[in-house]
Amino acid sequence: MAQGEEMGTDGDSLPLMEMGASEPEPLDQSVDYVLVADHRTQRNPRKVQQQKRFLEDLRRKGFCYKVKEDEEKVFFGIRADNRIFSLYRTLLLEPEGPDPRVEPIGPTTIPATTRIRVVNFILNCRTASGDTFQDLVKDGVFETRFPLHKGQEKLKKKWAQWRNMVHEQPIDDIRNYFGEKVALYFAWLGWYTYMLVPAALVGLIVFLSGFSLFNASQISKEICEAKNIYMCPRGSSRRYQRLSDTCTFAKLTHLFDNEGTVIFAIFMALWATVFLEFWKRQRARVVLHWDLYGWDEDQEEVALELINCPDYKLQPHQHSYLRSIIILVLSLFMICIMIGMAHILVVYRVLAAALFSNSALPFLEEQVTTAVVVTGALVHYVTILFMTKINKCVAMKLCDFEKSRTFSERESKFTVKFFTLQFFAHFSSLVYIAFILGRINGHPGNSVRLAGLWKLEECHLSGCMMDLFVQMAIIMGLKQTLSNCMEYLGPWLAHKCRSMWNSKSLDPELRDWQRNYLLNPVNTFSLFDEFMEMMIQYGFTTIFVAAFPLAPLLALFSNLVEIRLDAIKMVRLRRRLVPRKAKDIGTWLQVLETIGVLAVIANGMVIAFTSEFIPRVVYKYRYGPCRQGAHYKEDCLTGYIDHSLSVFHINDSVRIEGLENITQCRYRDYRNSQDYNFSEQFWVLLAIRLAFLILFEHVALCIKLVAAWFVPDVPQSVKNRVLEQKYRMLWEKMRVSIKSTDV
Repeated sequence: MAQGEEMGTDGDSLPLMEMGASEPEPLDQSVDYVLVADHRTQRNPRKVQQQKRFLEDLRRKGFCYKVKEDEEKVFFGIRADNRIFSLYRTLLLEPEGPDPRVEPIGPTTIPATTRIRVVNFILNCRTASGDTFQDLVKDGVFETRFPLHKGQEKLKKKWAQWRNMVHEQPIDDIRNYFGEKVALYFAWLGWYTYMLVPAALVGLIVFLSGFSLFNASQISKEICEAKNIYMCPRGSSRRYQRLSDTCTFAKLTHLFDNEGTVIFAIFMALWATVFLEFWKRQRARVVLHWDLYGWDEDQEEVALELINCPDYKLQPHQHSYLRSIIILVLSLFMICIMIGMAHILVVYRVLAAALFSNSALPFLEEQVTTAVVVTGALVHYVTILFMTKINKCVAMKLCDFEKSRTFSERESKFTVKFFTLQFFAHFSSLVYIAFILGRINGHPGNSVRLAGLWKLEECHLSGCMMDLFVQMAIIMGLKQTLSNCMEYLGPWLAHKCRSMWNSKSLDPELRDWQRNYLLNPVNTFSLFDEFMEMMIQYGFTTIFVAAFPLAPLLALFSNLVEIRLDAIKMVRLRRRLVPRKAKDIGTWLQVLETIGVLAVIANGMVIAFTSEFIPRVVYKYRYGPCRQGAHYKEDCLTGYIDHSLSVFHINDSVRIEGLENITQCRYRDYRNSQDYNFSEQFWVLLAIRLAFLILFEHVALCIKLVAAWFVPDVPQSVKNRVLEQKYRMLWEKMRVSIKSTDV
């Protein structure tokens, strides 16, 4: 059962219609947008009157509409007159003549992306009565609105299928259907995935190179043979553990904590720079191909405002120091909360260690540290999911308080705020594990305790790199697998459930509207969330890559799946995104550059303070058998384990029954065995660590700067083409001027 009603447009009521061009179109063509209302609202005279006022306001602006309904919903299909789009093009003309950045004016068909973008902007504006469409939705007058999916069969066949996973993306087709902003996202994601191939290969080689020394490493040999060395009890445990019991973990640690780690960290600093520089070149080519190289976003928004309201008054840029100070203070408060969440995780790990140490399960008692690290990573992942929702709300409230001038400015500021909060939510616990864990615990006999009861958690017996590796592997693995599954299964199940309870109409047009209505809704954050997910992944791939060289490989496999997941969601499972023009990825480029700098700093600190690289090198050339150029027939690291472990003398009060013959235990630190103060080796190592950190960061940053200089942001072919266009425009203007003068 369906009924239709059509209303024409009143041409004289169009704003600035003296600049119009074509005749009004009949509504037998496809509609631009569909508005939906619940049948129950039609029994409320006040809401019906509000609907009529809103539709009448659209009619005065140059729209016509038709009404169709089924048993539950009322659908209003609206279509804008072509004169609105002619006006849109006219307002974007330059004084010299047609600008090559916009679609040519003529009898050609208006692109669907342009129609949807302009209509969406008009629908977002306030009506004569002062209401917006969102106000009417909150009041229950309308339920929702959406543009229709039309002509997406080509994208379904060439893009939104799993069998196309390794095929090149049809970026131009994506742009023609979803607009430039979505197309640039997928162009960037495809380029990022392509550039991950060399990073993944090098990371895999570095990781596998450890296997060649899996049994040959001198350090691993000494640990495996240290059956007479007992490690002091850690945490709340009172159990002395043979160092040889950690033999397997020591070998595993050497897979990602070896000399190749330093080379790989420098390589990734160079890779991040080259990736960004080549992306800038790729973007320039794509944008020039789309005739958007010199497109002005401010001019676009002003043009849309004038179309909707000829009396629009330009809003000037404003800045308030008071408002900025308040936003800064609130942002810092939220960052402190993020850091506080990391401290809560520390408390959990301490309590979990105490619980597992007294567990009745033998496995938990023997593998306390491993169990604590794994469960701590799971708790951190759940915390991230919880804080993401809070961070988004806080960032949105801060943007509302800031009162941005335009939507694009608001989006840019929201990006900075939300990413900053998300960064601390994701990486604060990793910073704790990498640089604080096990370093503020004191020493056996004088341990720092939480609330005076529980000892603070310590690093794994095989070193802190093992803790960082496990934390990175679990969080990144869960985010790339579980999150991707939920990202796809959620919309798929929701769409199936909505489709099951729908009755099909006999009217083919109404049936098409119903099909689009049953798809999952989209919002302004739909594409933003995809970008944010990739930025966090990029952070994991670069910032602590020295501790997890397999991160690029995991990101590569994840992205191959992510591209198809996003394609299927956008084309098959979600309503059509509103197309938006863009000539770059906006603030996200600055986010990527910031992550690149943080990656250099973090990886330098990981190698200097978390890895055993510096202590091994110092021992080899200062304390070991090969010191001062001496020739030693065996490995130069012989004796390193005994040198790197401090001695604690066990008193009678801390002896354990059955182990009375143990008079001393060892622990990871550089302290004197007499007074337990820091030894001379500790201060030498600290000085060398700091010197290495400064040297590493300066070398890596210099390499980044040289690479950025060596690879121009814009290809010469693009510069020459833009220069040629300017030359032709000026030459044509001069030719016209000469003819006028001659006449």
